[in-house]
Amino acid sequence: MQNTMTVNQTEYTVIKLLGRGKGGYSYLAEKDGKRYVLKQIHHEPCEYYSFGNKIEAERNDYNRLVETGIRLPKMLDIDIQNERILKEYIDGPTIYDLVKDDAMKESYLSQIKEMAKKVYSVGLNIDYFPTNFVVQDELIYYIDYECNNYMEEWNFENWGIKYWSKTQEFFDYINQH
Repeated sequence: MQNTMTVNQTEYTVIKLLGRGKGGYSYLAEKDGKRYVLKQIHHEPCEYYSFGNKIEAERNDYNRLVETGIRLPKMLDIDIQNERILKEYIDGPTIYDLVKDDAMKESYLSQIKEMAKKVYSVGLNIDYFPTNFVVQDELIYYIDYECNNYMEEWNFENWGIKYWSKTQEFFDYINQH
């Protein structure tokens, strides 16, 4: 891992890898005492998802999500040439960690259902997997920018909720990773 990465010629110190998703690696980065998430797009194959231009998709999806009014980190900068995005850092546990640690609260489920209503109302689904949600000050944030046209099969009630509690799907995921 590099110690520094740049976004549009501005250098950030990389602190640690936060995670790897279908489209990129997200790092905790710092500059002038302030923390950020720096996402580096990757082009590794994903057997269950196909992408076009990932960096443009990130920008377009972010803009679509901003219009819905759901809580998500601000996109602070985008470096098209190096395929990097600088995001606001939302500090807190993921819903995945809260489920795993038996620390889920009913209010988080209420919030995700409200969030789902907002994206459904404009014909979208988001990726409801619990690693994509962080709790900060008792509020959940969708930290990914991925969204797709609404399909009932992939909505929260039919797909996402299976991972928001200790179901067989949740344990299967833990055992695979």
